[in-house]
Amino acid sequence: MGVIPDRFDMARMSMETLGQRIAGSATPVALLPVGSTEPHGPHLPLATDTVISLAACGRAAEILEGQRISAVVAPSVPYGVTNCAAGFPGAVSVSSAALTGFLKGVIEGLTASGFVHVCLVNNHLEPEHDAAVRESLSGFDGRTVSIASPLTRRWARTLSEEFKSGECHAGRYETSIVMSADASLVDETIRTGLAAVPVSLSEQLRNGVTDFRSMGLENAYAGAPADASAEHGREQVERLAEMIAGEVSESLAG
Repeated sequence: MGVIPDRFDMARMSMETLGQRIAGSATPVALLPVGSTEPHGPHLPLATDTVISLAACGRAAEILEGQRISAVVAPSVPYGVTNCAAGFPGAVSVSSAALTGFLKGVIEGLTASGFVHVCLVNNHLEPEHDAAVRESLSGFDGRTVSIASPLTRRWARTLSEEFKSGECHAGRYETSIVMSADASLVDETIRTGLAAVPVSLSEQLRNGVTDFRSMGLENAYAGAPADASAEHGREQVERLAEMIAGEVSESLAG
């Protein structure tokens, strides 16, 4: 899932290929896609957040290559804290402590393998999940780890108007990215008939509403998926990739 050129896909590499890649670079970097297993409306897969992270990482690795930074995309972490979607089929949630501990272990494993920097790329934006991902960086040197998340305000400003409105769970923003990454994952027959759901998740969360149904997301989506397009998705992936490359290059520069 997601479009990762073979030369950046760690999961497809042999140990010899990976060893040569690490040894041949002064700054070998691992991009770690983080997502969730969670409902995204009747038209998108449960792996939507993971697909977004993978697609953004694949493009970011290309950008970093142009900056003479050697990056690979590590195997993804497809589970997270998904309490907001409780009650819908496919909402598989883990505890914050479990996620933080697991990510810490993965970071330690990647750095022990020779990577000088690990960037966690998170596109599951539930606040408790985001906090758990950020907590996993504690105890590491700032030049060793970073996080790339569109919840960081400087990067959120670069994304679509729907994203900035908060009406972006399986709406135009996320649906477009999945369409651009792998159109076969989108049920077009359903997507094109979906009415817009003008509910801002960010506003609801600020008001203390923490589950989809109470927010008015009866079909586990908000925004306007019928307005999605692969072209719009490619534009958003480019912005996310620039976010990742920016976080990595700034962290390596200290």
